[in-house]
Amino acid sequence: MKLLTVNIGRPPPDPWKGGLDATGIDKRPVDGPVHASAPGPKGTGEVGLAGDRVHDVKHHGGPDQAVYAYAREDLDAWQAELGRPLANGVFGENLTTLGLDVNGALIGERWRIGADVVLEVSGPRIPCATFQGWLEQEGWIKRFTRAAVPGAHLRVVAQGEVRAADRIDVVHRPGHEVTVALAFRALTLEPDLLPLLLAADALPEEVRALVRRRTA
Repeated sequence: MKLLTVNIGRPPPDPWKGGLDATGIDKRPVDGPVHASAPGPKGTGEVGLAGDRVHDVKHHGGPDQAVYAYAREDLDAWQAELGRPLANGVFGENLTTLGLDVNGALIGERWRIGADVVLEVSGPRIPCATFQGWLEQEGWIKRFTRAAVPGAHLRVVAQGEVRAADRIDVVHRPGHEVTVALAFRALTLEPDLLPLLLAADALPEEVRALVRRRTA
C-alpha cells in the first residue's frame, strides 16, 4: 500500500470553470514533501496539508475533514465508465492511494504514512454541487451516490511530512464494522442503516448528532 501522489489545490482562475464560485477542488500532484498537521476549527478554511485550503468554509475543512483520500483503483473504474482520463487529484482528493481499500476502511482506523504522519479515518465524502460542476457531468451527484465509493476524510493524529511513494500501513483497526462505505450509504440512500453508525466512536460529533436526530 502506498501513496501515489500528494495533491494541493490551485488558485481558481477568473472567471471560474462553469461559473462556480471560488473552490479548492482543482488539486494537482506536487513534487517533494508536504507538511501535514491538524488544522484549526471548521469555518476557518484551514485543512491538514500545507499550501491547501477550502473556500466553502461552512461545509468543508476543520479537524474532521483535514485530509481527503481517494483510491487510484476507484479513479480507474470511473475513468473506464466515463470514457475520459481522470488524473490524480481530479476528485479533489489530497491523497491518491494505491493498494489500500479506502472505502472498506473502518471509521477510526489509523494509517501511518511515511515515517511520522498518522491519519485517522473520520468519515465519507458527501458529494456537492461544486463536485458536479467541476466534472461537468449531468446527474453526477446521483451517479456518485449510487456507486457508494466516496473516499475517506481523515484527521491528522501525528504531524510530519508526506510525499509521493510513501508507504501506507494500517496501524489500528477499531472493534466495530462501520466502514466508510457503510457510513456513506447510511447518510445518503439507506437511512435504515443509520443506527449502526453509533458504534463508531470516531465518527464526528456533528454526524453523531445528526444520526441521533434522525433515529429518535
